[in-house]
Amino acid sequence: MLSLPHAHGQPTLVGRLRAVPEDFQVREEISFTLDGAGEHVWLWVRKRGANTDWVARRLAERAGVPSGAVSYAGLKDRHAVTEQWFSVHLPGRAEPDWSANPDPDFTVLNAVRHSRKLRRGALSGNTFCITLRDLDGDPDELAARLNLVAATGVPNYFGEQRFGHDGGNLEQAEAMLRGELKVRDRHQRGLYLSAARSALFNAVLARRVVEGTWNQPLPGEVLMLDGSHSIFAIDAVDETIRRRVVDFDLHPTGPLWGAGELRSSGPVRALEETVAATLPVFRDGLTAAGLAQERRALRLMIRDAKLEFPEAGTAVIHFRLPAGAYATTVLRELIEPRV
Repeated sequence: MLSLPHAHGQPTLVGRLRAVPEDFQVREEISFTLDGAGEHVWLWVRKRGANTDWVARRLAERAGVPSGAVSYAGLKDRHAVTEQWFSVHLPGRAEPDWSANPDPDFTVLNAVRHSRKLRRGALSGNTFCITLRDLDGDPDELAARLNLVAATGVPNYFGEQRFGHDGGNLEQAEAMLRGELKVRDRHQRGLYLSAARSALFNAVLARRVVEGTWNQPLPGEVLMLDGSHSIFAIDAVDETIRRRVVDFDLHPTGPLWGAGELRSSGPVRALEETVAATLPVFRDGLTAAGLAQERRALRLMIRDAKLEFPEAGTAVIHFRLPAGAYATTVLRELIEPRV
């Protein structure tokens, strides 16, 4: 992530991220109402400094069910305080006392019955409250940059969380795709494939950031409708398409690599194939793995951005992101992290 190009120039303000878990707060949002009945119990959980999958396993133990009976919509940062939903499949069974044997790392705040399990990605988005400390530089620059990214968006890079500690998932992915590492665990294999796919996407997006086209439609583009995963390809760019991109109704996309033909054509396809050729192990391995070709928006829009300065050297930033987006991709356009 440190080497990926910035869309709005290198920030000059330096600050400290995650001095304590409370400095990085995340809250899930869903767009539907739980019906209050059914064989699934949805749990609203606050966790601090804990891994999402680890919390899911602890909830399964409390409920006396296999770990596969507990699901969640998405992984949340470990070094943070987060609030998110989990669901536990309890058909014909009474719920345990969720407050019994409290764990210091998480708390069940609410439990609601629902007719369906919680599935991956079943979110409308996440809200963030992030505290930056030990700021060194002009606070007015931070305010100006936040206004800029709120108005124009940022490159929709996958964050470093996707690649494991010190990029370890990428190293394992390369070894697996070369045939040097056998991975039998389905979940672990999925993590490695996802890391390889994300790295290839980031490489394509980085090239378009350098060329200044990450937020502009090109001939042969595959465009995504804002707020959805609906896509369509174009051969040429007309004034209507250009205006809809300017108005953030449509976003250019990049490839989530897999088997089959790229949806893009012309100059866009040529760029994507050229970049993929620099990562042949990932390109060929993802194709052989049989994952379907998919697309992801190149541009990320943030909502409801707000900035506060509670005291000298400290800033608090609030914003909302759609599901699948990373707060770190926003923050890297605002400040340089203090090591």
